[in-house]
Amino acid sequence: MSVPTLQGLQTALSGLLAEQQALDVTGNNIANSATEGYSRETAVLETKQPIVIPAISPLTGKGAQLGTGVSVETITRVRNAYLDAQYRTQNSALSGASTQSEELTQAQAAFNEPSSSAIASQMSAFWSAWSNLANDPEIAKQGVVAAGQQLANMFHEVSAQLSTISTQAGEQYKALAGPSGEVQDDANQIAQLNGQIKLAEEAGQQPGAMFDRRDLLLDKLSSLAQLSVSQQPDGTDTVSFGDAAKPLVEGTTVNWPQTLGEGAGGRLGALLALTSPGGALATYQTELDNVAGTLAASVNALHTSTPFFSGTTAATLAVAVTPAQVQTSSTGAAGGNDVAQAIAALRGGAAEQSYAALVEQVGSGLRAAQDDQSNLQTTVTAIDNQRQSVSGVSLDEEMTNLITFQRGYQASARTLTAMDSMLETLIEHTGVAGL
Repeated sequence: MSVPTLQGLQTALSGLLAEQQALDVTGNNIANSATEGYSRETAVLETKQPIVIPAISPLTGKGAQLGTGVSVETITRVRNAYLDAQYRTQNSALSGASTQSEELTQAQAAFNEPSSSAIASQMSAFWSAWSNLANDPEIAKQGVVAAGQQLANMFHEVSAQLSTISTQAGEQYKALAGPSGEVQDDANQIAQLNGQIKLAEEAGQQPGAMFDRRDLLLDKLSSLAQLSVSQQPDGTDTVSFGDAAKPLVEGTTVNWPQTLGEGAGGRLGALLALTSPGGALATYQTELDNVAGTLAASVNALHTSTPFFSGTTAATLAVAVTPAQVQTSSTGAAGGNDVAQAIAALRGGAAEQSYAALVEQVGSGLRAAQDDQSNLQTTVTAIDNQRQSVSGVSLDEEMTNLITFQRGYQASARTLTAMDSMLETLIEHTGVAGL
C-alpha cells in the first residue's frame, strides 16, 4: 500500500507543478499582449513515464502500467514561417512603392502645376508679352524682357528642386546603407542573436524571446530590401539581402557594406532606381532641359538680330538681351512687328507640348506609385492580420486558458489534500511503526 499511496502524492504534485507552469506561460502571454513582435507561447504537457506492474492479476497473469502524472515537455512559441516569408516579401515591395510615392510627390510639388506661378503660366505670359509687343512695338519691349526673365527663373527653380530631391534621396541611401547605418546595425544585432540562440539551443533551451527579437529585426530589415531567410540546424539564420553578392548575415558573421543594384527591392532599391541615370528623377530633369532647350531654340530662330535666350538647359536658361535689343521686325522698319507676331505664334508649339507631356509623365508616374502603394498596403495588412491570428495574443483565449489551468491546479490540490488525509488516517490507525 505504501508505494501506490506515495506515488499518488507525487502524481498530484506533478499536476500542481504542470498547471502552475501553464499558468505562468498564460500570464506571460497576457503581460506581453501589447509587446511589439511578441509571439504567444504554449506549454506542451506530456504524460510522465508510467510504472510497470507485472502480473497484477492472479487469474489472468496480466500486468498493468500505473500513471505517474504529467510534466511540461517544452514551452513553444506559436509562429508560421510561411506567413513570415510572405509578409517580408510584400513588406519589401510596399516599402519600395511608398518610397517612390514619397519622392515623386516631391517632384510633382516642384512643378506645382497647375499654378499661376508655375512654368506653364509663365510660358503663357511670355507669349502674351510678345503679342502685346506686336500690338505696340515701341513701348512693350521691357515687358517681353521681364516675362522672359521670370520664365527663365521658374525653369531654374524647378531644376534646382529636382536636383535637391535627387541629392537628398542619394544621401538617404547612404545614411541607411552606410557603415553605421540601419542595415549595419540590424545585421549586427541579428548576428549577435544568432550566437546567443546557438548557445541556448546547445543547452537544450527554447529562447523564445530571442527568436521574437530576431524576427522583429528581420521584419524591419525587409522594408529596406528583399529578404531571404534560411534557418540552419544550429538555430542560426542565414540572411540574404537584396541582390548583394554575399549573404548579409551568416551565423555570427556580418558581410556589410556591399553593393546593391536597382533590383534590390525595398526602400534602398527604390532610392537607387529613382536616382540612377535612367531613373525617374533624372528623366524629369532631362525632359525639363529639353523643354528649355526647345524654347530657347525656337525663339532664337526667329529673333535673328541677336539670340534672345542664352543657355540650353533649365539651369542655364537666361535672357541675353536688353529691352533696347529686343527685335520686333525683320526689316527694322518703324512700327514693324513681324518677328513679334511670329514669336507670339509659338504659343501651343513644341516647347509647350513637350512641357505638357512632361507634366503628364510626372502625374502618371505618381499615380502609378500611389496605386501600387495602396494595393500593397492592403496585401501587407491582410498577411499581417493572418500572422497575428496565429502568433498574436488573444486576451479572450488566454482568459479561457487561465480558468482551465486554474481549475486543473485546484483539482490537483484537492487530490493532494485527499492523499494527505488518507496517509494521516493510516498513520492514526496503524501507528508509525506500522509504516
